[in-house]
Order: sequence, then structure tokens, then C-alpha cells
Amino acid sequence: MTDVWESPESPAEQRGRGIAARTRVRRSDLAQLGTGARDPLSILDAQNKSRDPFLVPLRKERMSASPFAFYRGTAALMAADLADAPHSGILVASCGDAHVSNFGFYASPQRDLVFDLNDFDEAAWAPWEWDLKRLAASIVVGGRATGRTDEVIDEAVRRAVATYVRGIRRAIALSPTERYFTHFDVAATTQLLDKASQKATKASIKAAQKRTGERAVRKLTHLDESGRLRFVLMPPTTTAVDDELRNRVGNLMQQFRDSATPDVSLLFEHYGVSDVVQRVVGVGSVGTRCYLVLLQDGGGHSLLMQPKEAGQSVLIQYGRIEQPAIVTQHITEHGEGARVVAMQRILQALSDPFLGHMRGPLRDFYVRQFHDMKGSIEVEELEDGPFVTYAQSCAAVIARAHSQSATAPVVAGYIGSGRGIAAAILTWARAYADVSLADFEAFRASISATGAADSSPGSDSPGSGTA
Repeated sequence: MTDVWESPESPAEQRGRGIAARTRVRRSDLAQLGTGARDPLSILDAQNKSRDPFLVPLRKERMSASPFAFYRGTAALMAADLADAPHSGILVASCGDAHVSNFGFYASPQRDLVFDLNDFDEAAWAPWEWDLKRLAASIVVGGRATGRTDEVIDEAVRRAVATYVRGIRRAIALSPTERYFTHFDVAATTQLLDKASQKATKASIKAAQKRTGERAVRKLTHLDESGRLRFVLMPPTTTAVDDELRNRVGNLMQQFRDSATPDVSLLFEHYGVSDVVQRVVGVGSVGTRCYLVLLQDGGGHSLLMQPKEAGQSVLIQYGRIEQPAIVTQHITEHGEGARVVAMQRILQALSDPFLGHMRGPLRDFYVRQFHDMKGSIEVEELEDGPFVTYAQSCAAVIARAHSQSATAPVVAGYIGSGRGIAAAILTWARAYADVSLADFEAFRASISATGAADSSPGSDSPGSGTA
């Protein structure tokens, strides 16, 4: 038997493939919007049909609050629009919803604060520039919503793209192992910021450090006569579930334990399910089934976990991106919740050690800790200088996430110096912000046209749906 070894493709060869890809899709082509027929309101209506009907009016209310709130809830619209526009075809593990409010702080397993992406509901494989475009358009939409000048907004987009380009270049100069261990330690990186940015960051860090599971338990629960912790109901954001659903969610937690690492599974042997409620989260996620599970041990200690519904990624459903066979197989065998968990572990430098997933009769879920020092920077409250700095920080995080994919050197080859990419993405982001604003106005008009019937929660009660 002959021992034949084939060397993996070198970074130089990969960069060459990226350069060659420019002949198929020019970098300037990335400035073009999609040319296909659009029906954005139908996409939103289709999403609402799979959601809790009691909460759909609340989703509409939150999305109609501002152009930026609307943008946050329309990852599906953007995926459909990007699918109909030129794209590089160079796929990487992608977040799918990398707007400026989906980055933030959280506690590492060592209890240090780190800064990273914090939403992976839509994560899948997609062209590298889709995440960067989602970020760039959010900078424009968010910047306009807060009254910033075009000069500030354009500077923020250019610097964000330049930071992404530098991040990819630096990453591919490292070994894959070195890339894997790279992360953004908040305490260390804060010292590199200007004074205004340091002030904004430190205020957000202080708030994040207060947001612990223990504090959430104190705020959200009470002790009944038997010594059992129970949730305090606060409709419509925190509502009761019926006994059947409470028992079903409780039983599904065993699936979560099976999906977790052995040490985490053993940890959960100390706890029993004390209570379950339905919880409303975010803007775009409103109406998906999300629960809080209160766990309690025999000594009165508690732990809060959050099972959240996981549907098909918009990158797959509306972006129409064919996934690698291993991803499709993983979803088939373990569900969409397993996709979210797997992609989060790929894209985040340091992930929640308690991540897991489970499958109900009709829906898939992923499970995470609730309020584990999670926090974010309020972009609307930033001065112009920190706003630009924050945009760069988000782009650096995306570059680190994308660098985990073996195609990162191909991306670098396609990008080149980055000047053409920056111009193309800025042009596209300005134009797409106009598209999103028109969609927002049509959305608001459609709500007004439906009348009062859709302006408040419906007659169906929450918490009675199936898990």
C-alpha cells in the first residue's frame, strides 16, 4: 500500500482563486441592487403566519417604531434582495443578521467580558459580503435615524469596510489555530480607544456587568409558600403557559442536556424545573416561541435558561444559498436549533458553555443562558466619533468570524487592496437604505390600512401553543 498525501491548497493558491473570481463577478458589481420583482410585505406576512398570532400585533408595533427598528426586523427581506443581486459566490460561515445592534458584551466561561456577535438565529453559509453589507446598511439607516450628517455616515461605512479588509488580511497571516484563539477582550481593547469612545464603552460595560442571571431571578421571580420560585407575570412580555406546555418544555430540557457537553449535563443534574413562562424578545423575533425556564436546586440556588425557537435561516429560505452537505445533514438529523448552536460556536470566539438544542413536536429550539452579563452599546446615544469607532469594532468582529472559514484567503484575494470594495459597498448601502425606508413607509401604511384590529394583541391567549 502506497502512502499518498495530498497537500492542502496553499494560501497563495487560494488567493489566486479569489483574484480569478473577479472575472466572474467584478468587485464594482457589488454596488448593484437586485433587479428581481420585490414583494416585501408578502415576505413579512408569510413570516407572521408561523408566529404566535397573539404577538404578531406587537411585532408590527415594534417594527413600525422607526426606520431602524424596521430594518432590524427585516433580515428576510435583505436576504431575498441580496439573492437577486450580483454576489461573489465565495461562501463563509455567516451571521446572517449582522446589523449594528447585534453585537455586544457577554461573559466568557472565565467570567471576563468579551465583545462579539450575539445573534445567530439566521446563521448559515453565505457570500462573505452579505454580512458586511448588512452591517453597512445598518450604519446608514441607523445614522440617518439619529440625524447624523452624510459625511459622518460615509466615513463610518468606509472605515468599517477598511477594518474588515485589514482584519481578513491579518487573520490569514496567522495559522488556523491562532485565528481560532483570537478574541476581543473588552478590558484590553477599551484602552486603545479615544476618550469619547472609552466613556461610551465603559458606561455600557457597567450596565452589562449588572445583567447577571442572579439579578434577573431577583427581578423576575418570587418565592411561594412552599419555597418554590415562580415567575412574576408581566404581560405581554412575560406570560403564563398552560400546564401541558409547561410540562412539555420541562421534559424537553432533557434533550438539551443530551446535546450539551458532559460536564454541563452533569451540572444540570443538580437542578429541577421550577417554572416556565413565555417571553417576548427583540424586534424581528417577536412572535417566535421563546420561553424562560427557571431551574432550582435543593439549596435554593437558581439558574435561568432561555429556549428560543429556531426556524430555517433566511440565508437558506430567502437567500437561496445551497449549504455544504455537512450542514444540511446536521439540520436533518438534529434540527434548526443545532444549526444555530453550531454556527454560534464557529462564529463567536468564546461561546456560552451552556449552549444546547432540543426538538419539540412542531418546532426546533436552541437553549442559552439568560442575562449572563449580556449588554450592548446604544448606538443612538453615541456621539459621532464613537459611532464611527463602534462601526469599525463591529467590522473587526465580522472579519474574525469569517476568518474561521477555510475560504478566508479566497476572500482576501477577491478583495485585493479594499478600495474598490469600500466604494462598492458604500454605494450599495446608501441605495439599500433608501429601499428599506420605502419598505418601512409601505409597512406603516399597511398597518394603518388594516385598522385597529391589528393594532393590539389579538383575542388568542399566549402560552397555549405547542412547543
